[in-house]
Amino acid sequence: MKAAEPDEALLLALLNTTPTVGGEVDDRLADPAAARAWIVEHAGDQHADEDLTLLRSTRDTLQALVHGQAAPAALAPALDGVGYRPVIGDTGIEWRLSTPREHTLAARAAVAWDTLRRTAPGRVRPCENADECTLFLIDHSKSNSARWCSMAGCGNRMKARRHYERRKNTRTSG
Repeated sequence: MKAAEPDEALLLALLNTTPTVGGEVDDRLADPAAARAWIVEHAGDQHADEDLTLLRSTRDTLQALVHGQAAPAALAPALDGVGYRPVIGDTGIEWRLSTPREHTLAARAAVAWDTLRRTAPGRVRPCENADECTLFLIDHSKSNSARWCSMAGCGNRMKARRHYERRKNTRTSG
């Protein structure tokens, strides 16, 4: 499994800011202080002035896109004023994302989603434990067969549930 690119890690962290805790969805960006702490943790102090309304809206749009419930055009607000600028170095030209300061994270997450959509279609998806989990994963496995946000959590629960169902069905049919 390859290590996640920095913006892939940001995308996944943003998608996963609405985990299910105790049966209820917990929006980690709903409270401004908690949202600022999340930003500092995942992107550093230099992004403390990120537009929280746009970041939450971009997160919601990205989640809807992964679920197939939105069109890419819905990301337009996150990409307003975004472009690439050339940086010339000793070995050639490198293209760097250029964004308005107040929505750098929203733009980076949107661009990361689009890059994955083009280069690794179907690799960003919701956890298959949909009854209990609202998290997402980026599948870097060679076989594109990852199904759960975490093998230790959802994977074990789903395998145990299937095992219980098989044993129950064997006892009732035998």
